[in-house]
Amino acid sequence: MKKRIEELLEKYWNGESSLEEEKELKSLLQNAEGFEEEKELFAGFEEYASLEPEQVRIPKGKIRKMRISWMSYAASAAILIGTFWGWGIFQQKQAEQEAYEEVMMAFALIQTNLSKGQDRLKPMNELKYLNTTEQLFKDQTKK
Repeated sequence: MKKRIEELLEKYWNGESSLEEEKELKSLLQNAEGFEEEKELFAGFEEYASLEPEQVRIPKGKIRKMRISWMSYAASAAILIGTFWGWGIFQQKQAEQEAYEEVMMAFALIQTNLSKGQDRLKPMNELKYLNTTEQLFKDQTKK
């Protein structure tokens, strides 16, 4: 009998027992000696199963309607506030993006004009090695 109880307990704890095996286990535990913890566990299950569930009443009427309407107003307000806040952030990001693009266009224009100016100064590049204006016009005065 003890061996059968141990087999049924092992099946029970592994979740493999059927309802008939659980009934057999309960009846064997009632008649067997030892297994005090298991006896207390199954007795607690039976006691818990015998309890009547309590009926919970939900009050109906104005209080319930007032809660629902208050919550819907709060949810609507939260959605509106979130929308305006999000729209403000979107507008700010758009303005930053436009300012960034304008600055980049200005830098591109500056670089274009600077490179044009450097190209026009290439003939003057040879003059930077002369020390004075006399050296510049020396060859022309002798001729």
